[in-house]
Amino acid sequence: MHNSFIEKARILNQGHEAYATAIIVRRTIPSSGKPGDKAIITRDGKITGWIGGGCTRGIVLKEALLSLQEGKPRYVSISPDPQKPFNSNTKIYRMTCQSGGTVDVYIEPVLPKPQIVVFGHSHIAMALARIAKAADYQVSAISYDPDKTLFPTADHLLELDELTDEHILENSYLIVCTQGDRDVEVLHQAISLNSAYLSFVASRKKANAIFHELRTKGVSFEELKKIKTPAGLDIGAKLPEEVAISILAEIIKNFRSQVDTELPPEDSLVINSDEYYINPVCQIPVQKNSAKHILEYQGEKVYFCCDGCKVSFEKSPEKYMNATEHS
Repeated sequence: MHNSFIEKARILNQGHEAYATAIIVRRTIPSSGKPGDKAIITRDGKITGWIGGGCTRGIVLKEALLSLQEGKPRYVSISPDPQKPFNSNTKIYRMTCQSGGTVDVYIEPVLPKPQIVVFGHSHIAMALARIAKAADYQVSAISYDPDKTLFPTADHLLELDELTDEHILENSYLIVCTQGDRDVEVLHQAISLNSAYLSFVASRKKANAIFHELRTKGVSFEELKKIKTPAGLDIGAKLPEEVAISILAEIIKNFRSQVDTELPPEDSLVINSDEYYINPVCQIPVQKNSAKHILEYQGEKVYFCCDGCKVSFEKSPEKYMNATEHS
């Protein structure tokens, strides 16, 4: 199991995909998971590894997906007699399985670092590519005439005409550093790409002139408003390396502020998979093809994570079906 866990993590890291790890740190019998058991959970709800069955599996899945949304780790305690959490990162759940048992799980999100897409082959572009790679970011260098000698550490070197949305990752930061070399054409291409962040290395006066030309090409005001210029934090940078540091600092600030945003309400959790059903009793995801407790209610199959939830539902099915949206 350990080898499959490591291999799955390697594949996800190589593909720059986000995932969460879950490891059991404490248990009391008869829970099936044991300390050291671990799993990887991807955003589509797929679980690789073992962290127990029944309600434990569903709770870990739910908390792992919420952890990925929030970008922060959490400690989950599942017990028949839940106690008050010892800190704000501890989530407490009641063990609804009739067999009982207690299990504590540590869940940690693994988020890929942003992709830095540098346009142009100016000195600032070269410095930014070097410094971003030294910080272990993935770097793509884009220009009309790519030259590997100018960007020896870049992960990808592409011609502008080759660049499409397929080359842009989820956490991508586009920085146009053309500095007078076909600014309008390059910026126009960068605007068309699917990225939440685009900055332009230029003074405000020059940027306004370039934006005026872009308007004649059909670029809207709303699109232009999304371009950050001048690029970087104002740290009084003069040299190319200093400007590159200010740009990377702004990217880090932007990226971390997204990670630290407030967690959405738990009822906003969406699992992008038809394999799961939200248990109407405890609101825990249940994998349909492995569910052991299933009832039919008004012509619809209802899936439960454990026997305890099934028993509660049988006592008052209307209470749960009317109060909960389910999938």
